[in-house]
Amino acid sequence: MSTGMASLVSYGTDSDSDSDNEGDSNASPEKIDPDAIAHLLPLSSGKTTSLAKLNSAPEVAVKEDVETGTHLDPSLKEVTYNPTYETMFAPEFGPVNPFKTQQMAAPRNMLSGYAEPAHVNDFMFEQQRRTFSTFGYALDPSVDTSQVSSNSYIGAVEEAEKNKGLTVFEAGAKKAEKRKKVKGGDASEIDSFLGPWAKYVDEKEVAKPSEEEQKELDEITAKRQKKGKNEEEAPAEEKTILHVKDMYDYQGRSYLHVPQDVGINLRSIDVPEKCYLPKKQIHVWSGHTKGVSAIRLFPVSGHLLLSCSMDCKIKLWEVYKDRRCLRTFIGHSKAVRDICYNNTGTQFLSAAYDRYLKLWDTETGKCISRFTNRKVPYCVKFNPDEDKQNLFVAGMSDKKIVQWDVRTGEVVQEYDRHLGAVNTITFVDENRRFVSTSDDKSLRVWEWDIPVDFKYIAEPSMHSMPAVTLSPNGKWLACQSMDNQILIFGAQNRFRLNKKKIFKGHMVAGYACQVDFSPDMSYVVSGDADGKLNIWDWKTTKLYHRIKAHDKVCISALWHPHETSKVITCGWDGQIKLWD
Repeated sequence: MSTGMASLVSYGTDSDSDSDNEGDSNASPEKIDPDAIAHLLPLSSGKTTSLAKLNSAPEVAVKEDVETGTHLDPSLKEVTYNPTYETMFAPEFGPVNPFKTQQMAAPRNMLSGYAEPAHVNDFMFEQQRRTFSTFGYALDPSVDTSQVSSNSYIGAVEEAEKNKGLTVFEAGAKKAEKRKKVKGGDASEIDSFLGPWAKYVDEKEVAKPSEEEQKELDEITAKRQKKGKNEEEAPAEEKTILHVKDMYDYQGRSYLHVPQDVGINLRSIDVPEKCYLPKKQIHVWSGHTKGVSAIRLFPVSGHLLLSCSMDCKIKLWEVYKDRRCLRTFIGHSKAVRDICYNNTGTQFLSAAYDRYLKLWDTETGKCISRFTNRKVPYCVKFNPDEDKQNLFVAGMSDKKIVQWDVRTGEVVQEYDRHLGAVNTITFVDENRRFVSTSDDKSLRVWEWDIPVDFKYIAEPSMHSMPAVTLSPNGKWLACQSMDNQILIFGAQNRFRLNKKKIFKGHMVAGYACQVDFSPDMSYVVSGDADGKLNIWDWKTTKLYHRIKAHDKVCISALWHPHETSKVITCGWDGQIKLWD
């Protein structure tokens, strides 16, 4: 240690002596600037010099004002000094966001704004709220209520001035005085005592319309009489158009004759062995200018197709060969709602919104007779019994089912038990009975010619069923229910709902889409509101197939009784299509 110290000292002295020697030898005549070596000289013990003051942050001209002032943390709950408004409501950092809405930019302590606890009496608050909802004005809560003036109201200020700022709880206009009664005399005199039965002083004995009212009433009654006359005039003129060149062929047979050269026997009563799903469209019958409301195939053979439409016309089409339009029947003044062939197909009935039911000859197109009871018929059916071909029933808009005799043209029976317009009539049980459904969401079963229903089916869960079809084997009724499903009722004796067979997956709410069965009972077909043709498997109730058939509602689907896979559909787009 001591040796180290000694060497350091010697080092210092050596350097000093060297510099001294150099200084002696190099002594030059020129004078050295004292400032240059001032830092080397020791400080004199005289006066100390003060350092010049330097501004370490001089004023610099900047392009934009740098934000000054203290920043408050927005999450602070308590401040120990009085900050200015600018400090309190300065942006949190950076410039103001120009894209924020006024509501988003405003200071908020909850999602919808800034809520402050206010001490308002419940009654006062309710009074102002109700006044605002009734009259459209209320006191401005931020103005001191002791000095109420016109500008202390918010909302409909003019209304407030007009009502002198009345609230809902303050009395409005005074009630009118009670009417005076004639004084009723003394109760002891029985004859002259009126008591509470006294008349009012200003009571009028006779209610007579004033002159102006009388004029108005006369106009209305005149109009009504005019209207009534129009309705009672003769029904629309019937005419028919034949669209084919020859009414009869070379053998003198009309189009009613069943063709025998179409590849299948249309006269047989046997059903096809096995049916298949239709896949593609093979023909379109177009001729109706408005939606088609119903289609019916010719009885037994099915070689002709009858269609009725909202364009007030009924048309007859060929199902085979050229598939031409054979005849048009014109005779209704409003849309035709339903049609029904008799057993032989020589005549058919039509029901329309002009309140007439008309009986037509299929071959000549003549209108044989007309029936009306001044109500709209919704459905019409011939009695299918051979010995009752002169009788038919129609479901009416006035909740009745009316039975007419074609020979006399008179109503022979009325079945009046439904509580809503009657939508369908279907004959069951070897035509001894018929089932009707109605807008009252019930299903009633009637014995023929007995105007009291012997069975009434209505469940709280049931919906209206505006389309009903009997299965080919006569055992089941398929009912299109308005809750988008097809319900199956037994048609033999008990009319029980078959809970295992419910077909769904289509949309029909609001439309009476007709259901049908394939002839071998293996499929169920129905149209729907989207214009699709739906096909279910009868055994499993699975929705097998769906075809987009029409642009508007597909209102009816018929499976040809002799064909394995021919289905005819019609829709509100005015077209009738054949699928195979």
